[in-house]
Amino acid sequence: MKIELVIEQRRRGLGGGMEVGRVLPYAKRRMVGPFVFFDHMGPIELAAGVDRGGDVRPHPHIGLSTVTYLFSGEMMHRDSVGTELAVRPREVNWMTAGRGITHSERFEKARAVGDRLHGIQAWVALPTADEETDPAFSHHQGADLPHWSDGGVDGILIAGSAYGLSAAVRTHSPLFYAHLDIAAGASAEIPSGHAERAIYVATGAVELDGARFEAGRMLVLGADASAVRAVERSVVMVLGGAPVGERFLYWNFVSSSKERLAQAAADWRAGRMKLPDADDQEFIPLPDDGEPRNA
Repeated sequence: MKIELVIEQRRRGLGGGMEVGRVLPYAKRRMVGPFVFFDHMGPIELAAGVDRGGDVRPHPHIGLSTVTYLFSGEMMHRDSVGTELAVRPREVNWMTAGRGITHSERFEKARAVGDRLHGIQAWVALPTADEETDPAFSHHQGADLPHWSDGGVDGILIAGSAYGLSAAVRTHSPLFYAHLDIAAGASAEIPSGHAERAIYVATGAVELDGARFEAGRMLVLGADASAVRAVERSVVMVLGGAPVGERFLYWNFVSSSKERLAQAAADWRAGRMKLPDADDQEFIPLPDDGEPRNA
């Protein structure tokens, strides 16, 4: 079998006129390897003077690592471990929440001069033994992110190991995550040797197992899938790795324990989680929307 499941993005509003395409989690497939969350942002044109209502105000995470990867645009990241850094295209900002971190993402460049935002936000669940690790942030660009060009495929390895390469990002479990820009008619290899794999078509259209798939679709792959062909010039994200076990998800918290989620929610409600030093004047309140659910 080459394709186990096709997941089409579902549009979700974030406030301030911002929308994303939610891909993971999905009712029939909660995770792919350790990837527990996958959102496609934009593309959206942001005019100079864009309302601050579209900013992502300070909010908390536990039990996961986040990675925001941009094709275009810029976001300003501030967090509770002291990071203040712009997120820019083809760079990796890998934030490990562990026992708890808070951060904000603001569209300051867009407010000043306008911008075109387009990218992917992913969450990677931490293995059970590392769920309570110290929070940390790392930034990577250039040689930290192996790049290759071959047969009409330009690739960037964002994290993990694939294509005989390894990225500098420190991960806590075996995984791979890469950005492929594929010319029309060219075929790209899909890494093997991983228990779970998927591809996401960010732009363009691809062909796999005799069928055509447009942008906005994730293909969860079977063991027989080895390559994907671009019908037109396409940007494809390839991802996967070893499963880390069942995870529960509540709001921005991920954990193997429902009790831990409840504790994190109580900590946030009571103001026991430190806000970013450079962005501590407001925050997103805890939503009141029911019980933790499976990731």
